[in-house]
Amino acid sequence: MIVVTNRIPVAEGYEADFEDRFRKRVHLVDRAPGFIRNEVHRPRPMSFDHGSGGFIDDSEIEGFYEIKTWWRGLDDFTAWTKSPAFAEAHKNRAPAEMFSGPSKLEIHEVFLSTDVND
Repeated sequence: MIVVTNRIPVAEGYEADFEDRFRKRVHLVDRAPGFIRNEVHRPRPMSFDHGSGGFIDDSEIEGFYEIKTWWRGLDDFTAWTKSPAFAEAHKNRAPAEMFSGPSKLEIHEVFLSTDVND
């Protein structure tokens, strides 16, 4: 299994519009062979404060949205990126000003997983 993470720096003031795009997505990836699940993570820029022993908001940290998809394997993800459905899902590009920099794609192979129900 692999997890594909797209780390996206959303410009200040565009967070609600960015999130709305994902709420209204057409769910084409959900039907792709080998697709397992999708999650969209909202950033919470925080630091650990050793004095108080708790977390505090930290405006010095740049937050990234993370779009994560789980796949049976890399071949399934690669097939999705070459499919007409992928092109359809990505045809309505967001305006450039929605982003404060380039996104970064990361791929990780799952070698160990735990679940509270195991």
